[in-house]
Amino acid sequence: MQNTALTETHISLGAKMVPFAGFNMPVSYEGVTVEHETVRKAVGVFDVSHMGEFLITGPNALDLIQKVTTNDASKLTEGKAQYSCLPNDKGGIVDDLIVYKIADEKYLLVVNASNIKKDWDWISSHNTMNAEMRDLSDDYSLLAIQGPLAAKAMQSLTSVDLEGMKFYTFEIADFAGIEHVIISATGYTGSGGFEIYCKNSEVQQIWDKVFEAGADFGIKPIGLAARDTLRLEMGYCLYGNDINDTTSPIEAGLSWITKFSKDFINAKALAEEKEKGANRKLVGFELDERGIPRHDYDIVDNQGNAIGIVTSGTMSPSLGKGIGLGYVPTDLAKPGTKINIQVRKKAIPATIVKLPFYKG
Repeated sequence: MQNTALTETHISLGAKMVPFAGFNMPVSYEGVTVEHETVRKAVGVFDVSHMGEFLITGPNALDLIQKVTTNDASKLTEGKAQYSCLPNDKGGIVDDLIVYKIADEKYLLVVNASNIKKDWDWISSHNTMNAEMRDLSDDYSLLAIQGPLAAKAMQSLTSVDLEGMKFYTFEIADFAGIEHVIISATGYTGSGGFEIYCKNSEVQQIWDKVFEAGADFGIKPIGLAARDTLRLEMGYCLYGNDINDTTSPIEAGLSWITKFSKDFINAKALAEEKEKGANRKLVGFELDERGIPRHDYDIVDNQGNAIGIVTSGTMSPSLGKGIGLGYVPTDLAKPGTKINIQVRKKAIPATIVKLPFYKG
């Protein structure tokens, strides 16, 4: 079990620690509902240092990224980030990731913690153009400072105009007394905020100063349980649940990051799938009655026949009802369609809805 540089800090704050993706991580401090509402209404801080970071450099860096990702990284300019995924050669997804253009011939790829080795091996195996690759995952920490008050709360810590930063842009600048920190206007919550990339040796100072600066804004540490309910309310995919090696970007609703203006791994087959239409589609649904949908529960029709599977589900703290994501046949994927979720012995009626669940 690996620790982050802040593990002892989380323990001292009374966090409930759990194993996650090979790391000892805080799942909650005060409870998921309190933490969820803190991020929706004020500002909260997640330690997500378990995420992986790969630096791709050199004259062939872009060529490699274009080959292994579905989105068009040639559109990136310095200081811009892009959501993308790594397609496999069988129609599925190796991982989803964020690509940062730091400079010409210099890119940072941020990947999921559970897939660090798998992604590194996959990208390396396709690096026929000899781009330079460095795995920085063990040396860097990542804090997600999320919520509508994040910019105001953190402004005293940096010379960067946080309010002026646009979504999916970043700056390398001073933050909390540390130089050359990546301040990224990204996140996984739908409530705005920033992600801070720094060296492991710097993260404790940054954590402490973040909480000092945020004291008047109701800042709290937030665990992974609330991170999951927040992302699910936005309909954001979680790798291993909603997308995996067997789900295509087309059926997962990720056509918008799948650009056929360039050649990439398995592009031909995915283009054909998009043209013909996928057989199934990832949808969001809300329960019409009380209940909590969970991962791997069956989606059934009125006769009790299984027609799909729940990939993510929870009781939404913001909406006060059961919500979830799941795959259903494409002809049943239209918003307003009635389905049923098999919760133990009861089939609970549900309605397919347009994402996101949380409208802000």
